[in-house]
Amino acid sequence: MKKQVYNPYLPLYEYVPDGEPHVFNGRVYVYGSHDQYGAFNFCHNDYITWSAPVEDLSDWRYEGVILSRTEDPENKKNNHDLYAPDVCQGPDGKYYIYYAYDWLGHTGVAVSDSPAGPFKFHGYVSYPDGVAVGSRRPKDVFQFDPGVLVDDDGRVYLYSGFGADSWFPQIKSRMKVDGGYVMELEPDMKTVKGEPKKIFDRRPELKDQAYKGHEFFEASSIRKVNGKYYFVYSTVNGHELAYATSDSPMGPFTFGGVLVSNGDVGYKGRTKENACYPLGNNHGGMVCANGQWYIFYHRHTNFTNTDRQGMAEPIYIKEDGSIDQVEMTSCGLNGGPLAGKGVYPASICCCLMPKKGNVFYPFFKLPHQAAGETYVTQSGKDSDTVETQYITNIKNGCLIGWKYFNLTETSKVILSIKGKAAGEIALKYEETGEVISTVAVNGNSKDMYQVELEVKNGSEKSGLYLDFKNFKGKIQLYTIELQ
Repeated sequence: MKKQVYNPYLPLYEYVPDGEPHVFNGRVYVYGSHDQYGAFNFCHNDYITWSAPVEDLSDWRYEGVILSRTEDPENKKNNHDLYAPDVCQGPDGKYYIYYAYDWLGHTGVAVSDSPAGPFKFHGYVSYPDGVAVGSRRPKDVFQFDPGVLVDDDGRVYLYSGFGADSWFPQIKSRMKVDGGYVMELEPDMKTVKGEPKKIFDRRPELKDQAYKGHEFFEASSIRKVNGKYYFVYSTVNGHELAYATSDSPMGPFTFGGVLVSNGDVGYKGRTKENACYPLGNNHGGMVCANGQWYIFYHRHTNFTNTDRQGMAEPIYIKEDGSIDQVEMTSCGLNGGPLAGKGVYPASICCCLMPKKGNVFYPFFKLPHQAAGETYVTQSGKDSDTVETQYITNIKNGCLIGWKYFNLTETSKVILSIKGKAAGEIALKYEETGEVISTVAVNGNSKDMYQVELEVKNGSEKSGLYLDFKNFKGKIQLYTIELQ
């Protein structure tokens, strides 16, 4: 019997952002970078992958380490972090992973006989003279977040680039960081044909005004759908993934729109100032599994950009090829609302709004910045118990929500909480909806205790929101139990 799956779709202790999903041999494999919970910086762990049958995206299986940080000869001392990768099956039937170590500026390639690895070093993406693209030539293209496509005719295209022309002056002084580029590769999967071609410009004075406000920043991802090429990327806004389409893998590409934001910014008119979840960088890709398309992306925890968890939502490609922006939910890959019975981790919330509003999380882990903030955090390591993750520092004016549940047979919600606080919790079905029931909170110990809210007249697809009013003190919320 198919079990449920919620967002984040991997175990709560697992931090695999930048997810690039691909179907190989009847399974969806997700490749991404690998954050280490609580680390100061991004991507401190080896590459791993998880996979699931295309017909059941609730049944995720850990495939283990697929590429060690020290596999590349340039990182034998383990001084560099493996940033976002992508994987393809080459015309020779082997699997190739393309990766870039943090700020080295060039792309490595490793190869395996299996999509689950292990991958072994194959070389660097290089010009015919053997010089790695982005490594030594003055003003070469800085390689970052590679995406790869093997076309129907067997030709291979690599997409890369960085739009940080106003950032990192030490990089800008020696390499191009002005947008996204494409390169065709030789059958050896690493030698470039010709020169990199710019297909996305970071500069705001673009001739194509359709991109204005959504210019290319990073996170190149490419798919072919019904004869068209869909390029997914992270925009200059950071929190959103947009897409562009072309009739050729080499472009030109036409802006399509935003696919998803990890704060729902832009969805039904929501503004950045009213983001429903804390903002952070974003990266992901599209996949079709069992006839349904999905967009994979990530969210942020622990009041930092460096503790990221994989998320996914169904998307719908219209007859004209366009895709509307989808909302961030708690039920992503489930195929519909979550059951209105059972115990759920509170940390699967898709709405987490402090009274003062959400912010773009800091790029590095600095504990003093998180003091007193409301966020998803973790206790313990590599454990998937109900106390693995929880929402901390919940205080007056916070709004926390989950979408969606089938509440037609639900009569109550039981909250498991800790903390010394007094106030009132109101239950609603919509963010700005009417109050369904309320409960008083008066916690005076550090032990876990429970409070109960009545549910009535719930629908088959209902949100569930908790509004914290007149609170003095703060609490931690661990689980919500629906009965």
